[in-house]
Amino acid sequence: MKVNEIRDMTQDELELKLKELKQELFNLRFQHATNQLDNPMKMVEVKRTIARVKTVMRETELKESV
Repeated sequence: MKVNEIRDMTQDELELKLKELKQELFNLRFQHATNQLDNPMKMVEVKRTIARVKTVMRETELKESV
């Protein structure tokens, strides 16, 4: 998911997406622990997307407070 796509989302959509991504990361970690994970880079990708979503959420929070 690209930053431009994330920036186009509303705050509620961002919170929902963040919740989904955290659940996906949990599932990937569980698969990794049981040696069922096919693509370990998927975990890195999900972590980066979570960071992007959190960054955009913080940016909008700071814009609203100014």
